[in-house]
Amino acid sequence: MNIKRLSSRDENFSAELDRLLAFEATADEQLEATVATILADVRRRGDEAVLEYTRKFDRLPLAGAAAMALPLAELKAAFEGLPAAQRDALEQAAQRVTAYHEKQLQTSWTYTDADGTLLGQQVTALDRVGLYVPGGKAAYPSSVLMNALPAKVAGVSELVMVVPTPDGIKNQLVLAAAYLCGVDRVFTIGGAQAVAALAYGTAIIPKVDKIVGPGNAYVASAKRRVFGVCGIDMVAGPSEILVVCDGGTTPDWIAMDLFSQAEHDELAQAILVSPDAGFIERVAQSIDRLLEEMPRREIIRTALQDRGALIHVVDMNEACVISNRIAPEHLELSVEDPQVWLPKLKHAGAIFMGRYTSESLGDYCAGPNHVLPTSGTARFSSPLGVYDFQKRSSLIQVSPAGAQKLGAIAAELAFGEGLQAHARSALFRRG
Repeated sequence: MNIKRLSSRDENFSAELDRLLAFEATADEQLEATVATILADVRRRGDEAVLEYTRKFDRLPLAGAAAMALPLAELKAAFEGLPAAQRDALEQAAQRVTAYHEKQLQTSWTYTDADGTLLGQQVTALDRVGLYVPGGKAAYPSSVLMNALPAKVAGVSELVMVVPTPDGIKNQLVLAAAYLCGVDRVFTIGGAQAVAALAYGTAIIPKVDKIVGPGNAYVASAKRRVFGVCGIDMVAGPSEILVVCDGGTTPDWIAMDLFSQAEHDELAQAILVSPDAGFIERVAQSIDRLLEEMPRREIIRTALQDRGALIHVVDMNEACVISNRIAPEHLELSVEDPQVWLPKLKHAGAIFMGRYTSESLGDYCAGPNHVLPTSGTARFSSPLGVYDFQKRSSLIQVSPAGAQKLGAIAAELAFGEGLQAHARSALFRRG
């Protein structure tokens, strides 16, 4: 197949790499206008508007607004009705994800100055979080685990899940995952109208403090627009994988790892970087041979042709430099001794180390979160975690002795800023 071949030795390599990485969700004026209209309509008319859009976009003939709420008994029935192997896999994945995120739990702390002034930080959980779970072309029970379990570990009081059910089709594995994670309320709505309902609140759907979870372009646009009314996790772009390989891994493994992200959608990006030209050629052959076996081969083909690449570099040091420049969502460090190269890798959402660590394990059951920064934002962003569901309040309790010292410092700076009341407020307490 026609996948780009690049070499770091080429004179125009840097420009070619920039073109390959360039992705900007070009503002679709019609989409943005539609989302703005939906948000305003839901804010104004509440459940009535949500119901109308759900009937229109999901072809769901709901009897009334109350029908948008899914009985919790249905979640339990879905869980209990799963095949034993599927239920066991879901439970094991949930246990691993929970165990990993428990390590992230932050606690409050204080210390006391010599003069008796207490300073510190109080960590508290968010009260209510909205979980957006896709339910259109594909349904992702793994997204329920990755978004709900860190919130539970953080101590969030209430989890409200929205999941579209086009034509009334409910994914039983998604509902079972919601039951396993202890989701408190579920509404069968999706799209921008679901984001609006969570952000603004309606008579039926409670207003949340933060919205997390992936969605289509309408959902992403809506999340961007409601930020400030409530928090959001991130505005994610297409899925990405960068494989850095020394040439010693089985080529078929690497080809399938590239497919694992390319099959998400046509805009996904899959790149291989290696100092071994012969290995790159063998992977290319594996891609051609294995592609025809894939049920989603046309999506994979388009993604690899449009945004994929096989990049030949001078050595592993240069591979690490290029990896940091790309700052991928998923980085597979498929080498003999990954610990040697790990200190050189600064920017990646998640790093999968060693030949046996496929990215797909991280999607489902390894333990770390699969909600990761995309489009180079790993340069300044982190995976979703418990810390996203906690907030921090600073603690200050000044002693009488501390007021003498701090009052003088604060007053001097306040007078310098021309803020007389600030200065006098501090000085009054000096006695």
